[in-house]
Amino acid sequence: MTELSRSARLLKATQEKLDRFDRIRGKEVKPEEFWDLVVITAVDEDQRSAYEVQIREKCDRKELPIGISYHVFADPPGYKIGNGGSTLHSLQLLSDQYGEKLSRFRIILIHAGGFSQRLPNSSALGKIFTALPFGEPLYQMLELKLAMYVDFPSHMKPGVLVTCADDIELYSASDRIVFDKPGFTALAHPSPLSIGTTHGVFVLEPAEDSQIQDVEYRTCFQFLHKPSIERMRKSGVVCKKAGEEFVYTDSTYYVDYGSALTLLSLFRDIRPLRCEIDAYGDFLQGLGPGATVEYTNDTANVTKTESSLVGIRRKIFHCLKGTPLNVILLNESKFYHLGTTEEYLFHFTVDPCLRAELGILPAAFSVCQLEASEEHTACVMHSVLHPCASVSAGTVVEYSRLEAKVTVGTRAIVSGCWIGAELSVPSETLMHSLSTTLDGKTVFVTVAFGIRDDLKKKVSGPADVNKLELFGATLKECVSRWALCAEDVRFSGDVCNLWNCCLFPVCKDMKSSFAATLEMVWAARGKGKVTLPRSTRLSLQEILQNKDLEQMLGFRKELYEEILANK
Repeated sequence: MTELSRSARLLKATQEKLDRFDRIRGKEVKPEEFWDLVVITAVDEDQRSAYEVQIREKCDRKELPIGISYHVFADPPGYKIGNGGSTLHSLQLLSDQYGEKLSRFRIILIHAGGFSQRLPNSSALGKIFTALPFGEPLYQMLELKLAMYVDFPSHMKPGVLVTCADDIELYSASDRIVFDKPGFTALAHPSPLSIGTTHGVFVLEPAEDSQIQDVEYRTCFQFLHKPSIERMRKSGVVCKKAGEEFVYTDSTYYVDYGSALTLLSLFRDIRPLRCEIDAYGDFLQGLGPGATVEYTNDTANVTKTESSLVGIRRKIFHCLKGTPLNVILLNESKFYHLGTTEEYLFHFTVDPCLRAELGILPAAFSVCQLEASEEHTACVMHSVLHPCASVSAGTVVEYSRLEAKVTVGTRAIVSGCWIGAELSVPSETLMHSLSTTLDGKTVFVTVAFGIRDDLKKKVSGPADVNKLELFGATLKECVSRWALCAEDVRFSGDVCNLWNCCLFPVCKDMKSSFAATLEMVWAARGKGKVTLPRSTRLSLQEILQNKDLEQMLGFRKELYEEILANK
């Protein structure tokens, strides 16, 4: 099958799911027609309340099915517990609220906690609410997740489907996908070996039928977490089709009710958690007859190793040992990740496959007139653009207003901004306007970074600002171009990185905020000069800590009403 015909099949299958979901958007769903519970995780109480506000607004606008419960569960304060810890904590909260009723429920659990430091335009309102360039009203990741799995609940025994907020799985299946086996059941996608090194890979038991179907039900001998290519070959997981090598990688998995009870029992034994648990690496590596305890000592892929980690992993392994891991091979499927600025720009503006398979539009739910050359390479979502505004190739504009003669360079991201007339945004730049509370008043701050900047890279202290890079220059060089010295650089929090670096000026309105930061960006790139105030500059971390959610959503609502009025 050619890539073109494969994309055509995926588009047809995807459109059928979207159509089914559209038919129940804003409608009260019947039992077994949809999920009994939709659960979304959040990193803290502040993110939880922000998510709940947005879900209520979506229900009011009839963008989600109604008549079911949507829950948002925040991780407990203190130690980071990872998405595995969030899974256990959510199960406990569900058990506390519903008790034995859980034995009848089909639940989807979407991991959405975190600050999206690699995709900062999703930081304030959350990656589960990342806009997607299709649908009227515009789809966000939450609706797409629910649409792609719209057929699952009616072919699933009670249990929990675990998935993440920043990936897209598209699949074509001639038969319904059924989740009816005890233990864990994972979806698997054919992927290049390079993808396997950053995901989980399944070592499958031999197949009874050698003929490849678009959907195959198999059992897993062992689960490998982020294995090297050498280990994949030694484990015999490398397959070949039409001369191309591939492995089967993980995405979403189902836990039957009995196994969910096992996880609950485990959590009661190991809480309170003081380390990060991975819902994939730490749960799935303990499953299948080939599982061994050795993985519990491997901390190579752990961000921060706490002293309790190995002991907790061993308890997980012994608790889950012997639990079957079933695998559903989706041979006609694609897996896309949208967790970084590079992935975001590539998939929305360059990648012909996702554009074809998802029906991506160059201008979705917007008022704008793109030039013919822009239509195939730019992406505008939920925005109002003056007819004389120009958006260059490879650029995404979302939730923004662009006035006359505004130009946006190539490979840029403009999010939540009001750009005054005749301003020009440089290429390779992310600009995102936010509202925050300062001294009891709502103020506006626009943050800006280079598309390739690493916001998480940390240095030992303010004296090492020359080791941080911003807009292709060292932070020390940028500071001097803003008429400041290295001693003027302040970091919020304990970590010295761009995320915590207090760079961005505070303004009284959106337009002046954008203009002030834009001057900074051009000066940092060696064009023009600007003198920044020595005080009242905020970091993205500080802005988010006191964000004014109501104001940001209010601006989106104004755009929404103007777009509807122009339809």
